[in-house]
Formats: sequence, structure tokens, C-alpha cells
Amino acid sequence: MSSSGWNLTGDALAETLFSGVAVGCKYALVALGFVIVFKATKVLNFAQASFVLVGGFLCWQMAVTWELNFYVALLAAMVGGAVLGMVVEQLLMRRLLGEPPFALIMLTVGVLYVLDNVTTAIWGPEDRGLQDPWGSRTVDLGAVNLAVADLWTIGVTSAALLAFYLFFGHSSLGLAMRATADDQEAALAVGIDARTVHRVSWAVAGALGALAGIMLASGAGSVGPGLGLIALVAFPAMILGGLESPLGAVVGGLVIGMAQQLTALLQPEFAPWLGSGFERVAPYAIMVAILLVRPYGLFGEREVRRI
Repeated sequence: MSSSGWNLTGDALAETLFSGVAVGCKYALVALGFVIVFKATKVLNFAQASFVLVGGFLCWQMAVTWELNFYVALLAAMVGGAVLGMVVEQLLMRRLLGEPPFALIMLTVGVLYVLDNVTTAIWGPEDRGLQDPWGSRTVDLGAVNLAVADLWTIGVTSAALLAFYLFFGHSSLGLAMRATADDQEAALAVGIDARTVHRVSWAVAGALGALAGIMLASGAGSVGPGLGLIALVAFPAMILGGLESPLGAVVGGLVIGMAQQLTALLQPEFAPWLGSGFERVAPYAIMVAILLVRPYGLFGEREVRRI
């Protein structure tokens, strides 16, 4: 207990940690989209935040405006995100194959700004409730109060990660993507089509981005132009875990999510001098600290250079 009489109960800590896991799951979905594209193409795809934004708005359009079943709207929005990812790869990224990586990265930044402005032009600048089935309802687990939206987020993310594992570990296309990511020249030598691998990588990233956008907007969240900016908080999660590690993306997302929620709980009492809203800065502070110790991330592989 501090001099002001503040006391942290076990229930409050449990609720905060659970909320942190749910937030971390959302970040993990975004970070996994970043990692899939980077692992397959060596391109740092800043347009991933736009996939998140477009996915959220697509789900809102179908579930609220067109009054489709929410779960149908969710799946359709993921399909829309996958199509958007393939279009970006086919029409833009493929044209710059072989160009310096910086040019490809700046192209994704351009796509980010274009898509953000297009979504604002279509749907307007105001925030909108997603009207998801779970809403702001809560359930009690003993003395711990849990948000139903958080339970759904953890469940949906777990299902998506299981599907991701089965696809990449047991399907021929998934194995081809892993082979291309590990050694593109060797993959080409055995007849694997790198263009198909790149297209599918962007499609998976688009679908994951759409799912992340829906989860971020559900519950107490909303769909609006700021949704893409929220998604960029997943960038430290990707760096933290390692640019080429899907497992690192998941672990990094969970670490960042829990750290952010714990900071929001503890910082106002123990470090008020850091100012209000420091939890928004905490992910980047953690990223800097990790990079100073492990520049290649927690699960990244050290690059061996011969001199």
C-alpha cells in the first residue's frame, strides 16, 4: 500500500492480466500479418494497418447497414481483406520486384495513406459501434469480472492461430510458403512458384488484418479512422518477437498487451510523473529496451556475416 492508501487487490490484478491477454491477442493477429509478408517477401508492410481498418469497416457495413448475420459478416470481411491483400500484391508490389527494399517499404506506406483516406471518404470520419453480439456484457468468475468480448477475442484468436498452424504445417501450399521463406532460390529450384507464395502471403495477411480490425472494434471499441493507428501498436510486438518468427509475433503481442494494461493500472499510482496516457508509449519503450539487448528480437535469428 502506498502513502495515499492505494491497494492493489488480487482480483484487480487478475482482471487486468486477463484484459492484457485479450489485448495482446489482437496485437498478435496484426503482428502475425506483418511477419507473414516479411518472412515471404522481405518487405515490411506498413499497409497492414490499412487492412485492419478496411476489415473493420467491411464488417460494420455488412453487419449493421446490410443487417447480415454478424458471424457471416466477420467471415466475409476476412475474405474481403484477403482479396485486398492480393490486389495490392498483384497490382503494386509485383511491379517493384527486384527494386531496393526501401522502395517497396515506401510503397506500402503510400498504400497505407491512400487506403486510410479512401475509407474516410466512403464511410466518413466518425466512430461507429460494431454492434457485435457480445457488446459490453461481462461475466463473473468468482470475484473476478471478465468482459465477454475479451473471452471471444481470446477464443477467436486461438482458433485463427490453430488454423494458421495447420495450414503452414500440413498443407502443400503452406509447406511451399515455408520453403520459400527459408530459401527462395532452393524453392525455385524444386519448382515452387514464388509468385503464388507471395500472393497467398498477402492474402493471409489481409485476412488476419481484417479479423484483427473486427476484434479491435468489438466490445467497448469502435470502427473509425483511428483503428489503423491502434493497429500500429502491434509494430513493437513484431519487432519484439522477431521479424521472421510467427511464434515471436504471438508472444510479442501478448507481452505488449499485458504490459500496456499493467502500465495503465500501476503507472498513475507509482509513476505519475510520467504523465497521463503513458500506457500508449509503453510498447515502444519495451521495444527499445529489447532491441538494445537483442537487436534481432526475442525469437529472431542472428544474421551471420562473413568478413
